[in-house]
Amino acid sequence: MASKRSEKISPFIVMEVLERAQELQREGKDIIHLEVGEPDFDTPEIVKEAAINALREGKTQYTHSMGLFELREAISEDYKARYGVDVSPDQVIITSGTSPAMLLIFSALLDPTDEVILSDPAYACYPNFINYIDAVPNPVEVYEDEGFQFDPDKVKEKISSKVKGILINSPSNPTGNLLSPERMKSLSELGPHIISDEIYHGLVYEEKEHSILEFTDRAFVMNGFSKRYAMTGWRLGYVISPPEFVRPMQKMQQNFFISSNNFAQWAGITALKKAESEVEKMRSIYNERRKFIIKRLKEIGFVIKVDPVGAFYVLANAKAFSNNSYELAFAILEGAGVGVTPGIDFGKNAEGYIRFCYANSMENIREAMDRIETFLHKYLQKNKSG
Repeated sequence: MASKRSEKISPFIVMEVLERAQELQREGKDIIHLEVGEPDFDTPEIVKEAAINALREGKTQYTHSMGLFELREAISEDYKARYGVDVSPDQVIITSGTSPAMLLIFSALLDPTDEVILSDPAYACYPNFINYIDAVPNPVEVYEDEGFQFDPDKVKEKISSKVKGILINSPSNPTGNLLSPERMKSLSELGPHIISDEIYHGLVYEEKEHSILEFTDRAFVMNGFSKRYAMTGWRLGYVISPPEFVRPMQKMQQNFFISSNNFAQWAGITALKKAESEVEKMRSIYNERRKFIIKRLKEIGFVIKVDPVGAFYVLANAKAFSNNSYELAFAILEGAGVGVTPGIDFGKNAEGYIRFCYANSMENIREAMDRIETFLHKYLQKNKSG
C-alpha cells in the first residue's frame, strides 16, 4: 500500500494533457503543443560548447555540495549587475533545477503544520511540495482585474504565528503577470520570510522585473537556467538563502543530492557571462508571439483584462465557452488538436480559465488559434442545441 505522504500528491494536470496529446500523436494526429511551459529554442551554442569542453577536460566528478565556487560567484555578480544587491557566494547553493531548490527551502524553513501563504492561482507544484513535508499551503485569491497581483492587505489578514513564509512568483506561472515593486515591498514588511521564485527573470517585455532582495534580506530566492537560457534538460538551478539557513540546506543537499552536475555548472558560468545576446534574441521573438496570441485570443472571445508582460504564458478567461476548464481543455485537445492547460491545475480560483504557452513557433501559434476558433464556434453551437 502506498504511503500517506505519496497519496497527498495531486496529479500535475498539464502533464496529463501532454501525455494524452502524445497518445494522439502516436495515432497519427497532428497536435500543436501550447500546454507545457518549456522553451522551444535550443540551448545557445556557446553554452553547449562550454559543457563539451568541460567534459573533455575531465570535469565529471562530484563538486562541492554547494556547487562550484566560480558559478556561485558568477550568480552573485549577476544579481549585483541586474538588481544592485549584494549576495555573497556563500549564500548560494547550486541545485539540480529549481524543484530540488524548493524542497531544500521548504524543508529548512517549515515544521509540520507550519503554513506558507501563496496566491491562487499559482504554479501547480507549490502546494504539493508544501504538503509533502506536512506543512500547510494557505492560499490567497488573486484576480484578473488587478493582473492577478497579491493584495498585501489580504495577505496581512492571513498572517498568524503558524505562517513562516510568503511565496511569490514574478513573472508568474500561470498568469505571465508581474508583481509591482510597491507590492513586493509591502509583502516584505509583513514579517514572514519571503520565498521568491525568480525562474522567469530575463523573460520580461515592456516592464522590468525586480528581485525580492531589493526590498529585504529575509528572503529565499529560487532561480535557474531552464527558462532564460533554454536549458530545461540541463537541470541546473540555485537557491540564494539567508545565511542562517545555508548550513541546514547544505546538509540536506549532501544527503539527498550530493551535488549538482559538474559540467553543467561550467556551462552555467558561460551562460551567465557570455550568452545574454542570445537571450535577447529569444526574448524579442517571445514578445512578438505574446502580442500576437493576446490579440487572437481576444478576437476568439477569451477575456484578458490585464495583458501579461512576462514569462511565456497567458491565463485567459474562458467562461464564455465553459466553466469547466478541465473538460474544455481536453475538448480542445481532442477536437482542435491543440494542447492547452486547464486553469483548475493552478488552483480553485483559476477554474474557468485556460493557460496558453506561447513557447512555440509563430507558424504553429497562428495555426493553433485558427483551429481553436473554428472548434469553439462548433462547440458553442453544439452546447446551445444540446
